[in-house]
Amino acid sequence: MKWIAGFALLAFGVAGFGCSSSQSAPALEPTGYDLRVDAFFDTTIETDPRNTYSEVMRVARGVAPDESKIQFDLDRLTRREDTSDFKLPGLLWMLYEFADSDLLSAEILGNAKDVILGHKLWPDELLTEPDPVATDSMVYLTENHFILYASSAYLAGQLYPDEVFAASGETGAEKMATFRPRVMRWLELRYKSGFSEWLSNVYYDEDIPGLVALVELAEDEELRQLAAMVLDLIYADMALNQYDGAFGSTHGRTYEDKMGGSRDNTGSTFKLLFDLNEFGPGNMSSSVLALSTTYRLPRVIYEMAHDVDRQESENRQRMGIKLEEAARWGLDTSRFEDGMTFMTLEAYTHPLTIGLWVDMLNAYKWWEHDDYKLFKPFREVLENELVRNAFAIEAEKDITRNMRPEVNIYTYRTPSYMLSTAQDWRKGFGGDQQSIWQATLAKNAVAFTTHPGNESWDGDTPRYWTGYGTMPRAIQVKNVVISLYDVDTDAVLYVPNQPLYTHAFLDKSQFDEAYKEGGWFFARYGDGYLALWASDPDADWEINDDPEHDDLGDHEIIADGEKTIWICELGSAADHADFDAFKAAILNAPLSADAEALTVDYESPSQGRLVMGWDGPLTQEGVALEVGDYPRYDNPYGTADFPGEVISFLHRGQSLRLDFTNRTREVNRFLD
Repeated sequence: MKWIAGFALLAFGVAGFGCSSSQSAPALEPTGYDLRVDAFFDTTIETDPRNTYSEVMRVARGVAPDESKIQFDLDRLTRREDTSDFKLPGLLWMLYEFADSDLLSAEILGNAKDVILGHKLWPDELLTEPDPVATDSMVYLTENHFILYASSAYLAGQLYPDEVFAASGETGAEKMATFRPRVMRWLELRYKSGFSEWLSNVYYDEDIPGLVALVELAEDEELRQLAAMVLDLIYADMALNQYDGAFGSTHGRTYEDKMGGSRDNTGSTFKLLFDLNEFGPGNMSSSVLALSTTYRLPRVIYEMAHDVDRQESENRQRMGIKLEEAARWGLDTSRFEDGMTFMTLEAYTHPLTIGLWVDMLNAYKWWEHDDYKLFKPFREVLENELVRNAFAIEAEKDITRNMRPEVNIYTYRTPSYMLSTAQDWRKGFGGDQQSIWQATLAKNAVAFTTHPGNESWDGDTPRYWTGYGTMPRAIQVKNVVISLYDVDTDAVLYVPNQPLYTHAFLDKSQFDEAYKEGGWFFARYGDGYLALWASDPDADWEINDDPEHDDLGDHEIIADGEKTIWICELGSAADHADFDAFKAAILNAPLSADAEALTVDYESPSQGRLVMGWDGPLTQEGVALEVGDYPRYDNPYGTADFPGEVISFLHRGQSLRLDFTNRTREVNRFLD
């Protein structure tokens, strides 16, 4: 909550996993997945030791590890530091697979076992120790932390079924019984509703290790099967919403990573699975995939990622849940055990869950927690139900800024570019780490707009380029997105003194051409074209003379005003004779906009007349565009209803069919 401060899977059908595999004629040349795995191992071994993941990979290839890197991660767990749980799957992998290795000392193996048995694995543990919060500001409850802790606790219990875990007093067998329902609930929600941290180029990297560890290490076949099915959907998300190996989509959570695909935490996994982007030694998700002999990617997902010659591809997805529909998902806003599930959406202070959140603050002694202690001055108010509920309603747009309820995602991709938007999502609410829309013309040739939360690149979010002080109303029609900003200068509690300007990220140095002409900003990369317009006529690139950010060229366009309209349209040589023809079409397009009224009437050269305001639908040639209630998936490869039950993808003779109710995973061919 920073805003307030090889190939065992092929046998699963025989083993009862309900997974069938039959080889069909290859759709593309062999992918060389095993060669990429070998290359990643070689790259990791040749690179300086990084962390537990890189060192376990060394051990797997018979190379002595640097145990100081493993001990560093163990020490962080001992100190109960936030994000130390990121290394739990790697440590468990080491204890499961290499406990008898001559390359690991008895000391490091003993230390790892002791730390796992003594670690606090859920916020209800160690509550009776003296001053428990003084050394504990770990976060358990965002979507990625939840599965990292829950899956690790389950696997630790399985590894040591008769040992006593000091923090809870449970035996390992008892811990498995405690955590299995939590893992199952997380898997069910992710399969049926997708991710609240949607399409995250940061946090998918944290989800994957816990899931691969379940597939590889769990003895429970149902858990293994469901974990594999959710992994399939993560990789389908990545394949459907990437361009040139850059996860350049809208994101539920991201940081400055969105400034280019070279920054993506998922980049190394793109390289391993899809032969796109670059390897990153020590990367969590690609490391566990390289180590795994059990999970294998369905070939159809690889084919989807490489379907780059399709003239146009539209992907609609719905992700997340509405709190008002909690009962639909078997959740109860008054049931304490459901609190951690609600908090995976970071729904701390929503009017429907704020009472449950206060109960958690009390039960878990979180009033002094680094991320929650800013609540402490308001404790008396928060513990008064009437006052608390009135405050939650009055201040909802400000105090729920990091919450991520249901979102409708639209991604449009051509051979020359990709454009992706969270359609009409929480306009006017405060933001935290979301990224509402992005255009991608190459791995590092990207564009997006934000409203800065403050003028610092560092520290708590939202900040200068991460998240939003106030989020826009953004709607995309194929290759055009219109975003309207109405900065909230009356923030109730967080992000005070919001800057009265918005800005665009468009790094001139990453494009073949980039300049302003006739009130529009134009950029070209190869045969992909971009046009960007701001309602502030004086908006222009700022000269980047900041030595701390000299990896960027002139990248920022500032548009002054409490209210601002931005339009972005993409094109290509396939649609226009050349870049000059694209520019001429844009410059000659009728455009009428009123920033104060937040209305725009734009005669797009490609999409016709688009009319949009702060309220009401966007109309295209007079017809209202539907941007809500999308299916779970709707794209050229498959359509699935929301909530997802049966989800199928078919392309180039390759197929995947997932059935949640029957726990079946039918794959006609895996990646080879």
